[in-house]
Amino acid sequence: MSNPALRRALQHRRFVVAPGVFDMISAKVADGMGFAALYATGFGTVASHLGLPDAGLATYTDMLGRVRTFAEGCRTPIIADADTGYGGLLNVRHTVAGYEAAGVAGIQLEDQETPKKCGHTPGRRVIPAEEMALKVRVAAETRRNPDFLIVARTDARTTHGLDEAIRRGRLYAEAGADVVFIESPESEAEMAEIGRSIRKPLLANMVEGGRTPILPAERLAQLGYAIAIYPAVGFLAAAAALERAYAHLKAHGDSTGLPPGESYGFGRICELMGFPEVWDFEKRWSSSEAPR
Repeated sequence: MSNPALRRALQHRRFVVAPGVFDMISAKVADGMGFAALYATGFGTVASHLGLPDAGLATYTDMLGRVRTFAEGCRTPIIADADTGYGGLLNVRHTVAGYEAAGVAGIQLEDQETPKKCGHTPGRRVIPAEEMALKVRVAAETRRNPDFLIVARTDARTTHGLDEAIRRGRLYAEAGADVVFIESPESEAEMAEIGRSIRKPLLANMVEGGRTPILPAERLAQLGYAIAIYPAVGFLAAAAALERAYAHLKAHGDSTGLPPGESYGFGRICELMGFPEVWDFEKRWSSSEAPR
């Protein structure tokens, strides 16, 4: 069952900041911090699961298993990246049904050609807008719960310009998208133009080192945006922390002397992963104390 909290937040115009999650440690950490939504990043999930670039190499099956694990392990609503829907219209129907059954609150579909590429890398090509509009219509028709959100993304800005990207955003909104995602605008002025031009909740993709300026949540809301995703912030921080810790181990031959704050702490990670409940269960059902 889709979590209705995210749709309610949009209806009440509460700005949503969604950190990217890419494995269950990142998901568990973010889930306990009070965010209105989490974003299951395709880039980060493919990297952590397969060790491959986000270049259309992961399959529907690869991603569905991860998405289901995120949804089952988190209380926070999750928006999940589903690339192009993994094929044509029939694939989109299958993907939407699978993602909704997995328990996420929303699915993101994009208008790139297959194989797709990461939205802030060069060489992206898009399918005709009318083909994507059909995908959006199929997605909206397929969902069983109206709280399940359809996020329609266009990658047309980089190759075809802002006007074409806005035209596509409007078309996808008319086709039934609940949220419109114009990927990689290149200035605050472009983001303002998007906000003036599309009368549907808008999603901003805040990628450190990407093509779009990173703006405060208050400013994004002023420009007309409803959601800001930060897909890379978690895995960029995690990779940097791992590199520092492994470099220390290589240089010193042990893990003592790591600077304060560099380690999460074994007790804390045990608690995060749910070990206290396991220990309580084992104690309760031990041979000497089992319920009768």
